[in-house]
Amino acid sequence: MRVVVLVKATEDSEEGILPSTELMEAMGKYNEELVDAGIMLMGDGLKPSLHGKRVAFDGPDRMVIDGPFAETKELVAGFWLWEVKDIDEAVAWVRRCPNPMNGPSEIEIRPLYEMADFAENLTPEVSELHDRTRQKLGE
Repeated sequence: MRVVVLVKATEDSEEGILPSTELMEAMGKYNEELVDAGIMLMGDGLKPSLHGKRVAFDGPDRMVIDGPFAETKELVAGFWLWEVKDIDEAVAWVRRCPNPMNGPSEIEIRPLYEMADFAENLTPEVSELHDRTRQKLGE
């Protein structure tokens, strides 16, 4: 099962306050454990929303919204993509994570959809298109 692990933003992360050397070292060791266990597929930190943009969709219309975005608690400051046996294993790994922020913080775990989840809407053509795309990505 693949999950995305979302490190939620805080006021500090949105202000661009970078982690201390000690936290960088602790997170580096934690990431190394994840890789050695075969869990971590990728991960990275995100710059504050000040540097981002959103594109709002309404039918055929598109509107670009410049950051920063208002609700800090709804923003993401970083992520991992993990391969785990189940959600409980992901929770166990997150519980071992150093606190990624200087103060209170949250990490959210979300399972990714797999093609089997779409079985009732999956035509042979859509399946073939998906397979070609994954092949191009090297998966």
